[in-house]
Amino acid sequence: MQIYDIESSYQHSTFIPMTHESIDKLNYAQRERLVFIDFCLEYYGVVARADLVQQFQTGLASCSRDLTLYRELAPNNAELVHQTKQYMRTDSFTPLFSHDADQALNQLIKGHGASLQRNDSQVCFDAVRLTQPKQSIVAALMRAIHNSQAIQCRYHSLSSGAGNRTIIPHVIINNGHRWHVRAFDRKTNSFRDFVCSRFTKIEHSETPPKTSECSSFDDAWNTIINLEIGVHPQIKHPKAIELDYEMTQGKLNIEVRSALVGYLLTQWNVDCSENGSLNAAQYQLHLKNTDVLSGLESIELFPGCNQ
Repeated sequence: MQIYDIESSYQHSTFIPMTHESIDKLNYAQRERLVFIDFCLEYYGVVARADLVQQFQTGLASCSRDLTLYRELAPNNAELVHQTKQYMRTDSFTPLFSHDADQALNQLIKGHGASLQRNDSQVCFDAVRLTQPKQSIVAALMRAIHNSQAIQCRYHSLSSGAGNRTIIPHVIINNGHRWHVRAFDRKTNSFRDFVCSRFTKIEHSETPPKTSECSSFDDAWNTIINLEIGVHPQIKHPKAIELDYEMTQGKLNIEVRSALVGYLLTQWNVDCSENGSLNAAQYQLHLKNTDVLSGLESIELFPGCNQ
């Protein structure tokens, strides 16, 4: 399960082995430009020198060399249209690089040539987000994680209201609806999740983390649970759901950290009752191996667990 990613898709594309060994000998910058060309041809069907200039702020001569090299490595992937000075994707196109589907969609949402500067697409849209943590809060949390530091913070909890805490964060998580940070909480002496948008103040703590407060001692984070998910038994035409989730023989096996199980089951409306008793119009998926939930945190919040 992918937890979180802050970089663009073409930056994470991976080279497919058994293509051209010479690609491995290229320097990082040139390889990234080739990945960009490959991405544009695959998803836009066209690429030009101007696109490379805009994306990488390099000269025309350098961009021309990159396009020439790409055509040497993949001579059947693109052809130059002299009237427009653009390279068009051919019907025999075979990508040189593997572009992860999720990351590619993220790149398409941001728009052509998006890197650190956003350029929203007009043809590919993400879900509407009602909550978004402040950049300064996320930055402070990430600095603490990167440098293995404790922080003092002001946090607003649903159960206890506003209060001061000292926590040791170790990972930021997107649960599909909002961003959380997983951290050791000195107030409760336990590892728990905090909603990023509920922090109003974060400061560095001079007290260094103890060994027992580090991520290696977070059992719920380090324990992997295998979930066997199938189509809800009340669905009359299960094939449609099987296609949605690329199920094999009517089921989908997912390995997920114990601390994230509740998020996944809630986000995807998975009926966790033993016999699939919830309304299939709302819960199209059913957890087949409900026994794996025994002993997990907040199990009473999982859909159907109390039925």
